[in-house]
Amino acid sequence: MTALPGWLLRHRITVEPYLGDTAYGPQYGPALEGVPALVAMKVRTVRDREGREVTSTAQVIARPDLDCPAESRITLPDGTTTRAITVARHTAPGLPVPASTEVSCE
Repeated sequence: MTALPGWLLRHRITVEPYLGDTAYGPQYGPALEGVPALVAMKVRTVRDREGREVTSTAQVIARPDLDCPAESRITLPDGTTTRAITVARHTAPGLPVPASTEVSCE
């Protein structure tokens, strides 16, 4: 599997992986700071993990090993804190195309 070239990942984000809900609200893992990514601030419609249509205001492309389950908290390069709506892992085993993780953010 070919990883996404680092020179394409021009932005740095912070990801706090979602661990689940507790009696006190959502729980997040330790923050992963300085994660290389390519961020596109574009409004588009996506489906959340329950199948509802929701609006995504940012999309993040990162390396295929990114630990970012849906509902994770993400801080974008401009300081905006958002939530991961969907996470898609793109792979093409045997083909000469890079693998990546695409995150649609709230």
